[in-house]
Amino acid sequence: MNPRPWRAFLALCRRDLHVFVRVEPLDFVAQALLSPVFMLIVFGRVLPAVGATDADYSAELLPGVLAITLVLTSLQGAATPLISELSITRDLDDRLLAPIPIWGVGLQKLAVAALRGTVAAAAVLPAAALILPHGIDAAAINPAALTMVMISGALVGAVLGLVMGTVVPAHRITLVFATVLTPLMFSGATFVSYASLDALPWFQAVSLANPVTYVSEGVRAATTPGPHLGTVAIIVGVSTALAVFGAWGLRGFERRAIA
Repeated sequence: MNPRPWRAFLALCRRDLHVFVRVEPLDFVAQALLSPVFMLIVFGRVLPAVGATDADYSAELLPGVLAITLVLTSLQGAATPLISELSITRDLDDRLLAPIPIWGVGLQKLAVAALRGTVAAAAVLPAAALILPHGIDAAAINPAALTMVMISGALVGAVLGLVMGTVVPAHRITLVFATVLTPLMFSGATFVSYASLDALPWFQAVSLANPVTYVSEGVRAATTPGPHLGTVAIIVGVSTALAVFGAWGLRGFERRAIA
C-alpha cells in the first residue's frame, strides 16, 4: 500500500486504542481477566490445597490459562464489536470511507483485537505470580519463542472472531458464544498438556482439531521444559489456523461490508 492508506490504517488503530484506553478499561478488565483469575484461584490454589491435584499442577496450568486468555479475548474483541457494527449500528460505514481497501479495514480490526488479547495475557502473568504457589520457572522461559507464540496466538483468536463476526447474525451471538467458546476452552489442552491425554486417544484427536491446542502447547514449549507437541506440529497448526480462518474471515468481511 502507498503511504496514504498506511496513515489511514494507523489512524483507525489510534481511534480504537483511544476508546480502549479512555472509555473501556474497566469493561476490558472484567471481560478479559475475571475468568482467568478465577481459573488460577480454583485450579491452581483451591484444588491443590484440598488434595485434588498435585502441588506442582500450577506449572502445567498457567500456560493453558495464558493461551485461552490470548485466544478468547482476541476472539471476543473482534467478533462482538463487528457484529454490532455490521448488523445494528452500521458504524463500519464510516470506516469504509477511509482511503484504505476494504480488506485493510478488516486487517485493522484483527490488529486491534490481537493487541487486546496480548495485553490481557500479559496482565495474567503478575496475577499468577500473586496467586500460584508454584508458577513458571523464569529460567525455563524462552523470551523470543514466547513473544512469537503470544502474537500468533492472539492473531488466531482474532481471525476466529472475524469469522464469527461476519457469519453469525446479531440475534444468535449469545447462543454461538455458548456453543463455541466452551468447546474451544475445554478441548484445547488448556488444563492439561497434550501429552497428558495419551490415556484418551479419542480426546487427543478432538484436541488436534482445536486451534487453541497449538497455542497452548506453544506457550508450554516456550515456558516449560516438560513434554509438548513438537515445534513443527505447533507451527503447522497455528499457520493453518491463521491461513484458513484468516482467508475465510477477510472474505466474509468484504462481502458483509459492501452488502
